[in-house]
Amino acid sequence: METNGEPITAPPNEAFDTLLVLDFGSQYSHLITRRLRDLQIYSELLPCTANISELPWKPKGIILSGGPYSVYEKDAPHVNWAQLSSLGVPILGICYGLQEIAWHFDNSNVLAGEKREYGHARVKIEKHKGEAVHADKLFNGLGNEMDVYMSHGDKLSHIPQSFSVIADTPNAPLAAIVHNTKPIYGIQFHPEVTHTPKGTELLRNFAVDICEARQHWTMDEFVGKEIARIRALVGEKGQVIGAVSGGVDSTVAAKLMNEAIGPRFHAILVDNGLLRQDEAKTVHKTLTEDLGIRLTVVDASQRFLDELRGVTEPEKKRRIIGRNFIEVFQEEAKKIEEAAASSPQAGEIEWLLQGTLYPDVIESISFKGPSATIKTHHNVGGLPGIMHLKLIEPLRELFKEQVILHFRLRCRLYFICNVPSGGPINARHVILPNARTKLGIPERLVWRHPFPGPGLAIRVLGEVTESQLAIARHADVIFQEEIVAGGFYREISQSFAAVLPVKAVGVAGDKRIWAQVISLRAVQTTDFMTADFWYPPKEFIKKVSLRITNEVNGVSRVVFDLTSKPPGTIEME
Repeated sequence: METNGEPITAPPNEAFDTLLVLDFGSQYSHLITRRLRDLQIYSELLPCTANISELPWKPKGIILSGGPYSVYEKDAPHVNWAQLSSLGVPILGICYGLQEIAWHFDNSNVLAGEKREYGHARVKIEKHKGEAVHADKLFNGLGNEMDVYMSHGDKLSHIPQSFSVIADTPNAPLAAIVHNTKPIYGIQFHPEVTHTPKGTELLRNFAVDICEARQHWTMDEFVGKEIARIRALVGEKGQVIGAVSGGVDSTVAAKLMNEAIGPRFHAILVDNGLLRQDEAKTVHKTLTEDLGIRLTVVDASQRFLDELRGVTEPEKKRRIIGRNFIEVFQEEAKKIEEAAASSPQAGEIEWLLQGTLYPDVIESISFKGPSATIKTHHNVGGLPGIMHLKLIEPLRELFKEQVILHFRLRCRLYFICNVPSGGPINARHVILPNARTKLGIPERLVWRHPFPGPGLAIRVLGEVTESQLAIARHADVIFQEEIVAGGFYREISQSFAAVLPVKAVGVAGDKRIWAQVISLRAVQTTDFMTADFWYPPKEFIKKVSLRITNEVNGVSRVVFDLTSKPPGTIEME
């Protein structure tokens, strides 16, 4: 069986024209992939040390990311140029990637700059019409000058042999270069960040005009092929169990699975004692009554809390929670399998559904080039050997914004507003006056702020106890109530109250108290890989603080987290 002439089991990098981004460690590497997908071009991020010759698919083009290293350093990462050249596809080097290209042709071409360049710069574009026919394609339609974002200390000292200059700045006279006969380009600035206003257009020039990649990576196309792929993988009798939390990621994954195989999908909500107030009841009602998904709620709260007793290290918390999740799944899978043995849905449970997203994958893997592992996601890699189920992750190739935006756009009534000229549409531009989507997903769920897999265990800093969890729940309820009442919920991407592992002196009823400190956090983001803190109005935060200190027993102070990502992460642990 095939879809549009392509095998239904084909992964996205085989079903769609794909650009490969090789990561040398820049904090912006993921944004290159994100911008390409905004252009409806599928892209994947791999470490610069990846063995490209072993890829089962051929990219339409390759982008070398920026990075924190100097190419001339002893331990600096380098790409395998023999493998790269053998593909015969266009190459674009960004920042460190530019220097990697120049260093490859002559390792004396790169040196430490006398003046570091961080922030805004203006590049002058040099035309080469009549010379190399491909030279002007990268900057085609971008004018004679463009504003860009620079972030580099090193720079090119010489033009590599057989290259020409196609852009310059006063501090970087070799700000962009092109090979005279091959489609190899290098730029010193970062087109992937929003501070380079025409950066997405430049990436489009490279991907579409130079690499000739088709812009056919759409969510509708993806969803149709993914449902067909699931059916092919699972077969006619295969059974799947899946973790659900009530969040957008797991709910969308469950909805896709339910559409693909119907009653042979068994959703499981593990009440690990780390959920928000009344979470299990709310999720059960939403999934069973609103979405028609078979759901089993497993109360394993005491099991998790016992295992977490005395544990304070964040990564250890995550590992404990991840291991127990898998064990509970296995136990529940056996029960479901036995119960279904004599029914029309009889069949062995072989698969475990997880709502893994691409940012989860990126943040959980430490490459030679990229930023070190930020955190371990309970549903990405490192699964214990005791798990005897095969993973099926229908959202693994997607950014959170792609998942959220797609299902917001599938509402009966919506309109788009305030889109920057030439810019991509994101979820913040979508207004939904109706309460239900065409797929039957309630609006309250589609707009719901993300909740982490480890739950409140990473919002209670330090040891997780029932008393600390009670404080976190109560404070969070107040925070969310006031966000909704103030009309701020949709302009915030994620928000929560965290219990800090410290106590502070306060005064209550003319008595001195020594009690807990609550940290409130709210961020705004389009991709959850980077985020800005949301700055609350004074009267709002004053009301929230007053309510928490008055209503939540054991709290003496409230602070507000004003940290962006990076340098912070969205969650506290």
